[in-house]
Amino acid sequence: MKSLDEIIQNKTTGLYFGNRLILPFHAHFLKVVIEDKIISDFSMSSKGINIVEEDEFTSLYFLDYDQLVNSVSKYEAIKLLVVSKSKSIFDAANHKKIAVYLEKKHSARIEQTDEDILFIE
Repeated sequence: MKSLDEIIQNKTTGLYFGNRLILPFHAHFLKVVIEDKIISDFSMSSKGINIVEEDEFTSLYFLDYDQLVNSVSKYEAIKLLVVSKSKSIFDAANHKKIAVYLEKKHSARIEQTDEDILFIE
């Protein structure tokens, strides 16, 4: 399993199909922003998102969407606030702001955002 830092450095892409976003890393998810929705409840009873961790990747199912590509334009991103599994979530220096852009052929480009970029805190 590659680390989140390796994924960003190597520009490894994820995938998307329907309402599912597949990310090639494991992480602690603190916040997900899609369109104007801010999701921070990742419990089993969450109504907006279901996160499933597999052996080599993590799937995010956006339950309020049928097709992500129809809701998120190529100029917008799904924003994530995450912490690598091996690091402490209590140290703010470990919090990474990630933007995921949905591209052609089900590819999802993963980038770490600049600290200055608009990210809903």
